[in-house]
Amino acid sequence: MSNTFTKAGFDLGIVTTNGDEMLAFYRDVIGLEFEATISMEALGVAAMHRLWANDSLLKIVVPTKDVGSGVGGGMMGATGMRYFTLAVANVQAALDSCVAVDAVIIWDRREARPGVVVGMVEDPDGNWVEFIER
Repeated sequence: MSNTFTKAGFDLGIVTTNGDEMLAFYRDVIGLEFEATISMEALGVAAMHRLWANDSLLKIVVPTKDVGSGVGGGMMGATGMRYFTLAVANVQAALDSCVAVDAVIIWDRREARPGVVVGMVEDPDGNWVEFIER
């Protein structure tokens, strides 16, 4: 079976009880384009902050009720989705923006393979975000 995808990017949702800090990090530090904050209380969503990276949408979801924390430990802490990658023009500039707000740097700028430079940071909730420069 094959699918016909109707959008070049993908949507990713991060559930948090720390909505304001997560919004500030992804909008003001990483530089994603803020679209809107919406509420969908019928679905248990008090606020969904919608931010764009070209054709990909990051949804920062604040639930209406308390939810437990996910498993920490970064990339090798558990199976499942553990990080996502943003392609940037300058990995060092992206890392510098994170350092300026005391974000945890997981990997400093390094060459992953010839012609590919990466760096990894932790968002305010402990999720890992990789920057990649080709």
